[in-house]
Amino acid sequence: MDTDLKKATSCDLEFGKTDTDVRPGEVAFAGNERMPETLRALGEDEISKLNKKLVRKIDLIILPIIGILYILNYIDRQNLAAAKLQGIMEDLNMTTQQFATAISILFVGYLPFQIPSNLLITKISRPGMYICVAVIIWGSISAATATVKTYGQLLAVRAVLGIAEAVFFPGAIYYLSAWYTKTELGKRIAALYIAQQVGNAFGGLFAAAIFNLDGAHGIRAWQWLFIVEGSATVGIGAICAFLMPEFPHNSKILSATERELAVWRIESEAGAAEGTEKESTLKGFGKALSDPKLLLLIFCNLLSQGQGSIANYFPTLVKSLGYSGTISLLLTAPPYILAGFVYYWLMWYSDHKNTAYPIIIACIATACGMYIIPMATLNVGARYFSMMILPFASVGPQLVLYKTINLHLARPVSKRAAASALVNAIGGTSNIWSSYLYYGPPHFYAAFGTLMGCGLMFAATITVYRWLVLRENKRLDSGRPEEVAKVIKGGVTEEMVVLNWRYEMF
Repeated sequence: MDTDLKKATSCDLEFGKTDTDVRPGEVAFAGNERMPETLRALGEDEISKLNKKLVRKIDLIILPIIGILYILNYIDRQNLAAAKLQGIMEDLNMTTQQFATAISILFVGYLPFQIPSNLLITKISRPGMYICVAVIIWGSISAATATVKTYGQLLAVRAVLGIAEAVFFPGAIYYLSAWYTKTELGKRIAALYIAQQVGNAFGGLFAAAIFNLDGAHGIRAWQWLFIVEGSATVGIGAICAFLMPEFPHNSKILSATERELAVWRIESEAGAAEGTEKESTLKGFGKALSDPKLLLLIFCNLLSQGQGSIANYFPTLVKSLGYSGTISLLLTAPPYILAGFVYYWLMWYSDHKNTAYPIIIACIATACGMYIIPMATLNVGARYFSMMILPFASVGPQLVLYKTINLHLARPVSKRAAASALVNAIGGTSNIWSSYLYYGPPHFYAAFGTLMGCGLMFAATITVYRWLVLRENKRLDSGRPEEVAKVIKGGVTEEMVVLNWRYEMF
């Protein structure tokens, strides 16, 4: 290790660029001993042009597919909230508390199955096919919701739906991190969340249109909602299964040179890329659990997901303004559309400035201010203004949190996959207990008061995390073997030290 540490302190990246010198769209050039033979013959300008072409290519193929699938994911997950406005509670004789249980039980299956799924995806050569098969399965289950006749049947279908959907989100985040560098990943995660907002926005519009079928062929409006949206998910998932690429090292959409560049640009940042690492899945899982930073990030996401639970009940919150069910669904669209634009700007800023902490604090402060408005006034204009802001202010921190997870817990690969799933799975438990907060309209004191408390605790925890990673960076900068050894014990690999890796954005 001493030899590696000496190399780390004196290691200059080729062409004189260090990690902190790299701008968006550029490649951090690691030493020649790491560069593939086919790339060594190319000049810096040629590699940069090839890199831009590569990123453009994977953007045009991967992002639309992932985005469409996430739209379907969110529509199928949130359509029960829309169905509430069209009589599902009356038809199944449900109480308000039973409906809350029907919302939350999805996460009982969704959360625990994320961890084994994300560990499995690191060992699968066709991650795209794996994700798309899950899409087809959950679309079929969602469509089957139209056949339920009792509250108990609804609970059973929702629990199984959660298991099928567990594959997608943590798998998609991990999949994107296998293709994109640290200066590219933020905007691609933003694209995923923009797709989420499109699903939220147009999900309400689609629901309003589908509800016009109420009574056709003796089928209720809420049943048509599940049939139409579930069937669309199955069909689109089947098409995407043939289009979604594999990992960079075995992708058929890339030429041989592009494949080598795609792998090398990931390796040059933090070490072995997907498909090139020999670390066992269970060993990587153990390393994730032993990293103290993971515990803080899990708690941060637990609090952030608590704030983000507002999406599960957004149609209900909008309806508290006093409008009909259809108008309420239409009014849910503008806040989500605005959130999509803000998400992209936030992650563009994060990538451009290489920052995360100020974005998280700004979003929390904004959200806390907006929670006060519906608790303090019945003025429709003021309340709807707060609802325009809350979707992006409450959910925005999650974008930079997932970017942080994939960059700060980068290696080994299996550790990153496990960490991403653990943070999302445990953090997602907030969606279970928070479902019972949204009562007492129009002020919803319990919900907004609790979300404000989550925001304040989140700000305190992420500040502690910032102190921790800055301390680790000081140890790395010192170059003293005993200090660097402490950082390695805390979760950084020796290969990352050799590459002059640092905790960034904080």
